Parts: sequence; C-alpha cells; structure tokens
Amino acid sequence: MAIFFFSPRFLFFSTIIPFLASIALYRLDTFDPAPLPAEALAYSTNSIPPLLNDGLLTGAEFIGAGLLNNPEDIAYHRDSGLIYTGCVDGWVKRVKVLDSANDSVVEDWVNTGGRPLGIAFGLHGEVIVADAYKGLLNISNDGKKTELLTDEAEGVRFKLTDAVAVGDNGVLYFTDASYKYNFRQAAFDFLEGKPHGRLMSFDPTTRTTRVLLRDLYFANGVSMSPDQSHLVFCETTVRRCSKYYINGGRVEVFIQDLPGYPDNIRYDGDGHYWIAIPSGVTTLWKLSMKYPFLRKLTVMAAKYGFEPMFAENAGVLQVDLDGKPIALYHDRKISHITTGVKIGRYLYCGSLLHSHIIRLDLLKYPAQ
Repeated sequence: MAIFFFSPRFLFFSTIIPFLASIALYRLDTFDPAPLPAEALAYSTNSIPPLLNDGLLTGAEFIGAGLLNNPEDIAYHRDSGLIYTGCVDGWVKRVKVLDSANDSVVEDWVNTGGRPLGIAFGLHGEVIVADAYKGLLNISNDGKKTELLTDEAEGVRFKLTDAVAVGDNGVLYFTDASYKYNFRQAAFDFLEGKPHGRLMSFDPTTRTTRVLLRDLYFANGVSMSPDQSHLVFCETTVRRCSKYYINGGRVEVFIQDLPGYPDNIRYDGDGHYWIAIPSGVTTLWKLSMKYPFLRKLTVMAAKYGFEPMFAENAGVLQVDLDGKPIALYHDRKISHITTGVKIGRYLYCGSLLHSHIIRLDLLKYPAQ
C-alpha cells in the first residue's frame, strides 16, 4: 500500500485558502435573504385532502406535443371551444382540442414580443394578457390589435406581471409578482424571502391603475369569486392563498400551509377552485426556507450555472368555495405545473417546463 505524506504548506494552500476564499465570496455577495414569517415555516397535513391521485401522469394525454413551448397559463373560451395559452417564445397560441389528443390543432395566434403568462377574457371578446415583461395587454379584433393597458403603478414599473382576472363590471385584477426581479430572475425573489409583490386593478373606463395590496410574497395567481364579492390570490413563497374583499379591502386567509408552492388558481364554474402546485414541499425546501444562509448559497451556485429550483411532486389541488381541500392530483415524477383548469370531464395542466398541455380524464382516473 502506498503511503502519501503532505507538507503543511500543501495542506494550507489546498484546504485553508479555498475555505477562506469561500468565506470571502459569501460575505462579498450582495444577495441578502430574509427570515420568513413563522406561518410560512409551518408544515402540517391540514391542507391534504381526503381524495388523492398520486399518479397524475398515469393515463394522461399530451395536447400539442412539441408545439407548445412552456404553456404557463390556460384559458378556455366556451363559445369557440378554443384554449388560449402563452408560451416562452412570446406566442399566445390557440388550441382546438379534439377527442384524440393527437388530433388537436395548434395555431400561432399573436406574439407579444415578451413572455405571456396570465390569460383571461374581457367583456367584449378581448383577450387580456399579463405579460411578464410588457405589462397588462389587451388583444382585440381577432388578434389584429395589441394595446398596452398599464405597466406601472404609483410610479413603480412592473417587473413580473403574472396573473389576471376580469370582473363582471370589466375591471381587471392582476398581480405583479415582484417589483424587484424579472421573469428570468424569479427564483431569486422566491429565495430572497422578501415581499416584493402587489395585487392591483385596472379600470378600462377611467384608465386608472390602483394598488390594492402591497408587500406580498411573490404574488401569483388570482381568481374572481363567483359572487364577485372578492378575489382569491396566491402567494407562492409562503404557501398561502387569501381573499381580498373588493368593497372595503378586507383580507383574510383562504387556505394556508399548502402541500406545495401555489401558482395559478382557477374557478371552474361548479363550486371549486383549482390551485396549481409547481413543486411539493421537500426536505431540501424546508431547510432552505428555514435557514436564509442556505438560500444565499443556492443563489451563489445559480450564478455559476447551477439550477436553483429543485422542484418535484407537482400537481393540482381542488378546494371548495371555503378553501376546504377536496382532492389532490399530483405525481412525484413531474414538476413546474403552473395551471390546472377543469373543462368538462378533463383536467388541463399548463407548465413552465414541458412542451405540451397535460390532459387527464377525471372520470377514468379519479382521486380516491
């Protein structure tokens, strides 16, 4: 057996110097993550529903495979039977879904020149788009006209326009996930753990943009209640959805301590909301959320090309109008599911990762 002897000088330069350099880099890096609120660090089974389908991919079909580049949000136009979705290449695409997923037709409709995320329909046939880079857009005249509605509030430009919902009176409600970080930097906002998000409204009649709530932890999906009295909006970082009452501005928790980090929320017209969960809560996420220095190390690694978002076990949570969990459809083999929309007997899922829309027949593959 060969025996190797190392001089003190060799040991100093091979171990101590790299260690000291690492400490210096850590101290010099300006990223400054914050401790999260106590409620964001609570973990329980209270939000786990009685019905589960832990094999979402089992029996799932892929709509528009290879033709949809990260279809983040999904909006269904009942009159035309078309699905609208925004892709990472800037295209808002229209999808005609047929009985066979393979026969679905994908149309390049309008390119915003940005990153279309949230999609909703206006009162007069317009398509309202929350574009991460451009702001809140109105697409009308069957795609021939694109108008910027608003891209700032109170003198602060939107950095990550995220989701949008439309009231029966035509007022648009939307989120700016972060006024500090843009779409490509979204993981940094999440890991910094500071409230940079806002919930806002835009009145098309007065052309007025109002900030309804500020200091939100990555303000994400937003949905109008069926009685039009309140909004339900999601804060991804703290795993919480809350109600905002339009008259009076009162806020109350709708559901918290979610089994994952919520993205978009959609009402299905039948007494249920569907909350997309891009990633479940893992041991690594628990540690990172608890200890800011781990989040700083993660961001430092990301600056050198390492993937900072370790997502897995994505799915969609179905809840009732009071926020009570009903069913969870998820799968440990997938991540980055950003939208769940129930259309008829099917659940359609958008994604920030895949090149298709996932469709699951809820009658054939129910949660049990």
